[in-house]
Amino acid sequence: MKRNLPFLFLVIFVFNSYAQTVQPENSIAYRGDKNYVFTERTDLRRYDNNRYIGLMSREVKSFIVPETVKGDSVYRGNFFVLQKTKRAGASVNGGINDAIEASFKISSDGEFSMIQDNGFPSFRAFPSFPSQQIVVGDRWQSEAVRSVDPLEKGIYTKLPMLVEYTYVEDIIYRDEECFKLTAKWATRYGHLVGDAVYTDPDGDPELKKASGFHDATMYVSKSSGKALLVSDRVEEMFTYSNGNTVTFKGSISLFTEYPPAVNAEEIKPALVQLEKDNGVTYESTAAGTRLSIHDLQFKPDSAELLPGEEKRLDKIAALLKQCPEKTMFLVEGHTARAGDESNEYQLSLDRAHTIAKALIARGIDGQRILCKGYGGSLPVASNDTEAGRKQNRRVEITILQ
Repeated sequence: MKRNLPFLFLVIFVFNSYAQTVQPENSIAYRGDKNYVFTERTDLRRYDNNRYIGLMSREVKSFIVPETVKGDSVYRGNFFVLQKTKRAGASVNGGINDAIEASFKISSDGEFSMIQDNGFPSFRAFPSFPSQQIVVGDRWQSEAVRSVDPLEKGIYTKLPMLVEYTYVEDIIYRDEECFKLTAKWATRYGHLVGDAVYTDPDGDPELKKASGFHDATMYVSKSSGKALLVSDRVEEMFTYSNGNTVTFKGSISLFTEYPPAVNAEEIKPALVQLEKDNGVTYESTAAGTRLSIHDLQFKPDSAELLPGEEKRLDKIAALLKQCPEKTMFLVEGHTARAGDESNEYQLSLDRAHTIAKALIARGIDGQRILCKGYGGSLPVASNDTEAGRKQNRRVEITILQ
């Protein structure tokens, strides 16, 4: 039996039915159920119609939170591009990171499906491992999917993957005993495979063909089943309806990090003081400690703060500085439901940006801040009264942990 688990979930999660079985020695079992940060780092040389364009580098990070819904494992993630495309070493884009939401479900029998699909994660049902005992030299095959957007058009195309795995050897990596595995597969999109030509009806209609290869090495912890690192050497060509081709050559690295623990007792005095003197409430959530800043004074229908919020923001920044250096912060904007929903969404996101910029100005590293806007979709009070609308106009900051 093969268990097709997307890389994000392979790293740390156990399905209840699987966790309760006794695993044979030298099999790969998945243990753990805590939040984590997943990173996909690409360094690819790009060629347009065989002409070298430059090095394309980006880093996509995601903060993943697990939960159980009717016996199934559901995972909700905030993905963001930390580093956009580079050409000739010059960064094209930078600044505040906006969240891209995605959610996934894995049923009790290991079946993976997307709930909210915005193109992430890129690799799905990869890697996949046998549940029985394995020995050095064993090989197995499994199907997976990869989501791509070669021209960064915002249209994601799903490429099929038929992956052949090999158990190479036992190795020590990051002071842990690990399985060293390899994974190889060919890229075949728009080509005849067997008796069918695979295309994605929801993908980029201008993408006609893709071909190439992947050659990956991965290190999987024997004690926890976590994939500590996947290093993928890749060469792919994408052909479009106008005859143009785009070729990428280089590497893709996938790895997992755990957010640093925040000492709750250490920051609690500052939280209590903020709540008492500054109208900032706090609560514990699955993602971390969430601060709610109520009644922020913005200009009407604007993301520009009015004078008078400096003291409150100073104290919030001072609190965030007490968190470990790599702690990330999610800044979410909310409005009252009073007009055009699309305008409310943009206004809420702009206000989240405003608070993020204010925190950056007070010494918080912008690379640690993630922004999201909800408009008026998540009210905490009735919009029928001014008092209720006042509560709904808020910005929330979650200390992700």
